[in-house]
Amino acid sequence: MQSLPEMPYHHALIGGAWVDTRSTLDVEAPSHGKTIARIARCEGAEIDQAVEAACLAFSGQLGDWSQWAARRRSEWLLGFAAAIEADHERLSALECLDTGKPMTQARGDITACARYFRFYGGAADKLHGETIPFENDFAVMTLREPYGVCAQIIPWNYPAQIFGRCVAAALAAGNAVVLKPAEDACLSVLRLAELAVEHGLPAGVLNVVPGLGREAGAALAAHPHIDHLSFTGSPETGTLVAQAAATHHVPVTMELGGKSPQLLFADADLEAALPFVVRGIIQNAGQTCSAGSRLLVQRDIADKVLERLAERFETLRCDAGEADADCGPLINARQKARLEARLEAARDDGIRTLAHGRMAEGAPAGGYYVTPQLLTDIPEGHEVLQEELFGPVLAVQVFDDEAEALALANATDFGLCAGIWTRDGGRQLRLAKGIRSGQVFINNYGAAGGIELPFGGVGRSGHGREKGFEGLRSYTRIKTVAIRHG
Repeated sequence: MQSLPEMPYHHALIGGAWVDTRSTLDVEAPSHGKTIARIARCEGAEIDQAVEAACLAFSGQLGDWSQWAARRRSEWLLGFAAAIEADHERLSALECLDTGKPMTQARGDITACARYFRFYGGAADKLHGETIPFENDFAVMTLREPYGVCAQIIPWNYPAQIFGRCVAAALAAGNAVVLKPAEDACLSVLRLAELAVEHGLPAGVLNVVPGLGREAGAALAAHPHIDHLSFTGSPETGTLVAQAAATHHVPVTMELGGKSPQLLFADADLEAALPFVVRGIIQNAGQTCSAGSRLLVQRDIADKVLERLAERFETLRCDAGEADADCGPLINARQKARLEARLEAARDDGIRTLAHGRMAEGAPAGGYYVTPQLLTDIPEGHEVLQEELFGPVLAVQVFDDEAEALALANATDFGLCAGIWTRDGGRQLRLAKGIRSGQVFINNYGAAGGIELPFGGVGRSGHGREKGFEGLRSYTRIKTVAIRHG
């Protein structure tokens, strides 16, 4: 078992200082189920303190953040990206241990986190309003201004990456942040917060308040002094968060998961497509909102595709994150039990497991492993086609023509991502326009994380956009200034 580097994991970062809480929470390593750390258990009092610190920082009463020009914010963000890169191995080890994901994936997440700060560092001084043609005796302009205090509630599946995409954009726009990480995995976030303090971020600009969702998360979402809220998590929790924020008319960005399809046509390049199909569902043990959890295959090639996929699934191995196998564990015992119950119910309904992965020899006992599963013979409308299972489970359906493929792709309430595999250019564009989804990938899937690419969903997948310039603009509001000069 890896040992943790020393730092005050059991504190919250509030107003530039590490603060004690009345109690703490144990953190388990998913790979073996043993306690590896303690984190702060923030409640309403700590949330009040953190929001007050952010308000003071934004107003200039605590430090000089409000006086920082865009160019200075840019320089800080770029320097912080370099600090993350310098601490890459330590952060990667924390991410691997805390989430259970394979080390290669953990390293990729830390690289992505640094890239967010580098991207938004480069964009911070390029965010501008417009001038608007109006009456001859007027000069009209729009200003893009920061909201103020941005609350961010982030999940356990990609803590470092989502820290980067939320915090970097919010700071680039000039906001102050109160961030509530998930209690199941936030060690990399706490280390990033420590780095931010070391790197000279003024007190109160970034506050990190670990704790339970029903305590810290609920208090933050309902707080009367936040100005903007972003949330990533389940649709059910997202509804509660949005309702709480609506009490004070706080605008929200919601990323709520998906049931994303990949459409595989007879003319597709299978050698190129199949690795993406497998990787799209085993990445982070399938605990990815944008996981390609449904595969739609044209009947002409269905037998061949299923045979090749079965062969690939049988080679997949699960092991501890440090072993860097194909697939790591699920995040906790609750998630493992939930997924196993759903798979058992699917088998009772006659759904066939065509192939599955295996546990690696010597994998730690006590970990929360579910091997990758390839499911076929699924009744239309079944839960495994409709609900986000959040595990390494690929559900396969067969279609005859383009119209049926589109209908199946849109046959869920989610709409986050989709992949289209075909050489037919007309079909590519028709389906890209017809699929109800926030992102569509053609002859690829995921675009290597796509930090520059706007990301978000429709329907139960949420609303609003993160990443790219759209993500930066979402942390600002427009003010119109009309000057009558005669």
